[in-house]
Amino acid sequence: MGAIVFGLALSLALTVGAGRASAQSCAGDCDGDGSVSIGDLVSGVNLALGSGGDCDAVDTNTDGEVSISELVTAVTNALDGCTPVGPATRAGVVERYAALLYANYGDVLTGATALRTAIDAFVAAPSAAGLQAAKDAWLASRPAYLQTEMARFYDGPIDNAATGPEGFINAWPLDEAYIDYVVGSADAGIINAPDLYPAITPEVLVELNEGESETTIASGYHAIEFLLWGQDLSDTGPGNRPFNDYVTGSSGTASNQARRGDYLRAAAKLLLDDLTLVRDQWEPGVEGNYRAAFVALNADEALRRLLTGMGTMSGGELTGQRLSVAFDTKDQEDEHSCFSDNTHVDHRNDEIGIQNAFLGRYGGVTGPGIYDLVKAVDPTLADATRNVMDEALTAIFAIPVPFDQAIQGPDSSPGRVAIAAAIAKLNQQTDKIALSAEALGISISTTSP
Repeated sequence: MGAIVFGLALSLALTVGAGRASAQSCAGDCDGDGSVSIGDLVSGVNLALGSGGDCDAVDTNTDGEVSISELVTAVTNALDGCTPVGPATRAGVVERYAALLYANYGDVLTGATALRTAIDAFVAAPSAAGLQAAKDAWLASRPAYLQTEMARFYDGPIDNAATGPEGFINAWPLDEAYIDYVVGSADAGIINAPDLYPAITPEVLVELNEGESETTIASGYHAIEFLLWGQDLSDTGPGNRPFNDYVTGSSGTASNQARRGDYLRAAAKLLLDDLTLVRDQWEPGVEGNYRAAFVALNADEALRRLLTGMGTMSGGELTGQRLSVAFDTKDQEDEHSCFSDNTHVDHRNDEIGIQNAFLGRYGGVTGPGIYDLVKAVDPTLADATRNVMDEALTAIFAIPVPFDQAIQGPDSSPGRVAIAAAIAKLNQQTDKIALSAEALGISISTTSP
C-alpha cells in the first residue's frame, strides 16, 4: 500500500509539475537538512498511511494528517530541490508570479513542439500507430497549458483585446461542421470546400477563425482535437476517427484526405507560433515585453491583475462556463474537450493552476505567493483559502470519468452529485480568493468579462 501511495504522489508530481513549499521551510524535509531524501519521503508515506512516524515538515497545513497534495509537494522538492526564500513582499510575489508563468509556458511550448512533430510525422505517413502517437502528444500537451489559464482575464499577453491570441489557442465550444465532415453531412467544412479555400495555411485559419460566429472555431487545441478524434458518438469512449481519413488514394476514407492533412499541420504550426508569442512576453530581461511592464507596475496593481485572473478562472470560467453550463444543459457539446473525453484533465489542471498562483509555485519555482502575503495580515483566512483549494481539487478528482456521462441522469445520480459538490467547493474557493484580495486592500471581479 505504501508503494501505491508513494507511486501516486510521484506520478502526480511529474504530471502536474507543481508542489507546495513553505516560505519558512522545505516541505517534506523531516530532518531539517535543507533537502528531501528518500527516507524523508518514506516517513511522509508512513504518516499518510497512519503507520506512525514523526515529520511535521510534510504536514504543511498542520491539520494532523498527510494528504496526497502534501506528498506531491514533498516529492517535487525531492526532485527539484528546496529553494529557501525570505519573508514575502508584494513586489517579490509579483516577481515570483512572472517567473512561474515563464517556466509554465516553457513547458507548454515543449508539449506543443512535440505535438507538432507527431502530427507532421503522422501526416507524412498515415498509420494507426501514428494517429495514436499524435493523440498521445495532444493529451500530454494539455496539463501545462491548462495550468496557465489563471493568467487570463486581465488583458495580459494571452487575451489582450487587441493582440492576445487566446481565441486562436483554446477557443470552444467548436462547431465541428465548420471544419470537416460530420454525421449526415459528408461535404461539410473548410476541408471539403476546395473551391472556396484552395490552400489551407495558418494564415487562412487565422482569417477564418470565428468567421461566422463564436462557435465557428478554425484553430487551436480543440480544432486539432477534432481532427485527431473526430466526433464523439460513443457513450463510453471518445471519438474514433480512422487514420485512413488521411490516406490518399483508393484506401482512404472520407474525401479530401490531403487537405485534411494540410489543415492538421497548419493548425499545429499556428498553435506553436501563438504559444511562442505568449511565452516570449513573460521572458525575463527583455525590454518592452509584458513582463518588463508588469513587474514595473505598482505592486498593488500587479496583484490586482494576478488575483483577478485567479478569481475569474475559479468563478466565472471553471465554475460557471466549464462545470455549471454542462451540468445545467446535460449537453456533451458544452463540455470542454468533448472529442477526446479529456475534460476531467482540463478541470483538474485549471484548479492546479489556481493553486499554483496562490502559493507561488510551479516546478522548481517555489514561493512566496499570495498565501504568504495574506498569512501576514490574516493567518486564518490564508489557511482557510489554501485548505478550500485542496478540498476543491479533491472534489474535482471525485467527478466520474468521462465527464459527458457524469452530467447525465437525475440530480441524485453519482456523477451529478459529484459535480454539484465540486461546484459548491469552487464557489467557496472563489469567495475566499475575493476575501484574500480584500485583506490585501485590493478590489477584484470574479465574473467572466
